[in-house]
Amino acid sequence: MPKRVKYRKPHSHPRIKGKAKRGTDIAFGQYGLKALEPHWITARQIEASRVALTRYIKKGGKIWVRIFPDKAITKHPAETRMGKGKGAPDHWAAVVKPGRILFELEGLALETAQEAMTLAAHKLPIKTKFVAREVA
Repeated sequence: MPKRVKYRKPHSHPRIKGKAKRGTDIAFGQYGLKALEPHWITARQIEASRVALTRYIKKGGKIWVRIFPDKAITKHPAETRMGKGKGAPDHWAAVVKPGRILFELEGLALETAQEAMTLAAHKLPIKTKFVAREVA
């Protein structure tokens, strides 16, 4: 969740159109996890993936989380009648478009990194792809 936001309740755009414009290349580590589908990824899903990654790599390697949940998702309470305005902010989500790098890893062997990213991908609601940095 962000420290502060300009507006408490953002406009909700149900469709996420197009490919990611930025954040599509590996910038920090050697390996990355790339999104192949558009989706809202909640803060809990990001945290679950991060914990899975951290637990698997133990003390070796370094992790970068390249997405941040900065969109407030609002909900009405249960058993509330229709109308009466927009609901209160319920949770936070990151808007992810296809091509976006979600996580990056460094300092591990290829097989270990692949297995770690697979475990992280299982916690996410989208199809992902393991990518490695091109050696120039």
